[in-house]
Amino acid sequence: MRLGENLSFQSKRRIEEQSWTAAVARSLHLVWPAVKGLLMLGMSCLIAALWYCRRLYTYLAQLLKWWSRYLQKKFIKNLSVMAEVDLLGYCAREWKGETKQAIQMRKVYEELFWRHHIKYIRQVRGDHYCALRAVLFWVFSQGISFPSWMKERDILKLPEKLLYSQGCNWIQQYSFGPERYTGSNVFGKLRKCIETLKANWTEISGVKDKDERGNMCNILFSDESKEYKLYEAIKFIMLYQVIEAYEQMKNGQGHVPRLFSLLFARDTSSDPLSFMMNHLNPLGDTGGLQQVEMILLGYLLEVKIRVYRLCKFNTEEFQVNYPEEYHREWHEIYLLTEDDHHYHIPIISI
Repeated sequence: MRLGENLSFQSKRRIEEQSWTAAVARSLHLVWPAVKGLLMLGMSCLIAALWYCRRLYTYLAQLLKWWSRYLQKKFIKNLSVMAEVDLLGYCAREWKGETKQAIQMRKVYEELFWRHHIKYIRQVRGDHYCALRAVLFWVFSQGISFPSWMKERDILKLPEKLLYSQGCNWIQQYSFGPERYTGSNVFGKLRKCIETLKANWTEISGVKDKDERGNMCNILFSDESKEYKLYEAIKFIMLYQVIEAYEQMKNGQGHVPRLFSLLFARDTSSDPLSFMMNHLNPLGDTGGLQQVEMILLGYLLEVKIRVYRLCKFNTEEFQVNYPEEYHREWHEIYLLTEDDHHYHIPIISI
């Protein structure tokens, strides 16, 4: 009896399990098409999203590459002192052909390469600030600090000193390159130029790492606004030195370097006003630095400027120093010119 009841119970349980399995199977059979459709839709969306992301990534990569190229071209275009290139390669590009001048120039460049150990050259933008640009880039990139006389006084006060202490009202006729005759605003503009010079000179000369200094110089000399302020500041400091020397000579005070005798001996610069009007005002606009002004520049920066004058090859004037009289502790910087108007920076490698 008990055995029969157990068999009956197991039979009922098996039937219920079969019914449940069949019900689940029917449910799955009914639901599966919808689930399958959703899975297929999800997979399609995932594939589409992955494809879209890949296209977006490719597009952004191309956009970034284009933008990087654009910025690089813009940076190079604005850079007023180019990166160093092989000297002989530069010569081969610039002096092609078999003209007498081209043959002579190739000979000169080979002389510089082999005998003077100049292996590279940095081209400098050839406007009327060219000589100032080349000298200042040398000074900044080499980390040369302020000359001793600048450390002893506040150069920011020089414009006001000349106006109020020495009564130089005629400085209102000072020209900022192509911008002429700014009148009473001249002193404020000069102060801003000198502030720019002092701030950048202090910052760059304080950097010990040569590569970092080089990067800072590249940025500075690609910023046209800041760059021209540097040159105008140096022009004004040249004028300040001339006024100081003129007053000393007039009053018979102390020793005045010989360069000022040369400067005041010229009909075009017999006094500070004529020097400013005839030599400083055109600088950056219609003319560059002449040899006397190069001597003055070396003197006020306390550097010996050695210039290779390629147009004077095989003469005593092939290599000249500005100034000729210099102190032993002064730094030496190098320039190269083909025509005494446009200057480049030679890189010596021994």
